[in-house]
Amino acid sequence: MTITLTVGATTLALDPDLQWTDEFAWAATEQSVSRSLTGALLVQVGTRQAGRPITLAASDSAGWMTRAAMTQLRAWADVPGQVMTLTLRGVALPVMFRHHDGGPFDAAPLVDYSDPLDADWVVATLRFMTVTG
Repeated sequence: MTITLTVGATTLALDPDLQWTDEFAWAATEQSVSRSLTGALLVQVGTRQAGRPITLAASDSAGWMTRAAMTQLRAWADVPGQVMTLTLRGVALPVMFRHHDGGPFDAAPLVDYSDPLDADWVVATLRFMTVTG
């Protein structure tokens, strides 16, 4: 199934073999536990509205992208507050890069060339989070 990232009229197709590494590391329920001055247990529970992390990672054998795609991702990451539409497994999600959590991405060339071209392969990890609107 295809993975795309869209900003305005520009859509970037990502490799469908990117792995969603933190798919099950998040829950919609938030809980806060504390004690009152009397020692009573105070539990507050609510539903998170947004902020689900979506980390898409390539491996050494799959999920690569071109330097040209990484250049586009860098341009979008350089726009403060940029909201994008990530279509993943047929679901469109409003996302932003996670600048606060290890940076928006890590990328390394698959092969180190002295004069890299836009068509050369890059192994990358992309970090997004869902947002509202």
